Amino acid sequence: MRGITILGATGSIGQNTVDLIARRPDDFTVEALTGGHNIDLLAKDARRLGAKLAVTAHDNRYADLKAALSGTGIEVAAGQGALMEAAQRPADWVMSAIVGAAGLAPGLAALERGAALALANKETLVCAGPLVLETAARSGADLIPVDSEHSALYQALLGEDMASVERVIITASGGAFRDWPLEQLAAATPEQASTHPNWAMGQRITVDSASMFNKALELIEAKEFFHLDPEIIEVVVHRESLVHALVGHIDGGILAHLGPADMRHAIGYALNWPARVDLPVERLNLAKIGQLTFEAPDPARYPALAIAQRVMRRGGLSGAAMNAAKEVALDAFLDSRIGFMQMAEVVTRVLDRIETDSGLIDAAFDLDNVLSMDQIARAYAWENVNSGVAAVT
Repeated sequence: MRGITILGATGSIGQNTVDLIARRPDDFTVEALTGGHNIDLLAKDARRLGAKLAVTAHDNRYADLKAALSGTGIEVAAGQGALMEAAQRPADWVMSAIVGAAGLAPGLAALERGAALALANKETLVCAGPLVLETAARSGADLIPVDSEHSALYQALLGEDMASVERVIITASGGAFRDWPLEQLAAATPEQASTHPNWAMGQRITVDSASMFNKALELIEAKEFFHLDPEIIEVVVHRESLVHALVGHIDGGILAHLGPADMRHAIGYALNWPARVDLPVERLNLAKIGQLTFEAPDPARYPALAIAQRVMRRGGLSGAAMNAAKEVALDAFLDSRIGFMQMAEVVTRVLDRIETDSGLIDAAFDLDNVLSMDQIARAYAWENVNSGVAAVT
């Protein structure tokens, strides 16, 4: 049986992973599950999967989790140290689905001991791509992307000569505001931004989809994972969310990966890699679908894409700075402290300030420097929000 750990089990990616594992109880044994404040769900899944360890990231929820699992024999732990312990448990395959920069250290810990890491945490490669890839290479660990776009690229590029690749195209739904008049975006509310036209996801990633900051992170992630020149990476708006990525070759041909808008495809591919197995996802009926549409993203509507290009060209620790500033800006927007379009302004101002110190942004890629940049950029972003420079107008 294959040993499994799910870091971030109570989020949307984690729940889809739980679903796939629960369908094949004879194939997997669950070493550890981690979650946040949703103690009831974490305890329920720990019991359902027979996990050996359940961890909440929050120290003050330890007693709640302990009570919820009383009498089960399942170990219980809490806090950041416990997350690291979960990642270091002897599982063969680890799902990295903790949201935000908090997922970086546990993901690295799993890689360092040679576990196959299914990477759903965008920030891991955005903040520390060279460090992550070097760690995987040194330990011999397999690193398998789980974002639908990067899973699609991974599959489309399998067996291909990278020297023949001249274009890499990532698709985007366009998010909740793709048809809104531009002049109305400044007044968009968190509630309005939290509804996705195609996918069922958590609030933060859904808002990131509306701003296309999720796609900005995915551009950087693709550049790092596949060692791509930023100039060949493109984004197109694809409303149907059925084509997840395309690869163009020097002979003019384009290979596309299609699949249903169901994260269990990408998760299942990573879970069973290098094999393919029957997955409980919809089979596409192309005749019924009828047509697939594509359009160029509007730079004025989606300024996050230009920020991603800036970060990819600058390199260094600018990805860590961008991600930290983006997380602060998102928090501020969800708290109605800044407007929807001002999230990009906050991130831009932080990058402007960070880039004045080349010694800071070009520091060596190690975990301490990445985490230090994360804290510095967060502080700068909160200064920007609190100063009123990016206040709601």
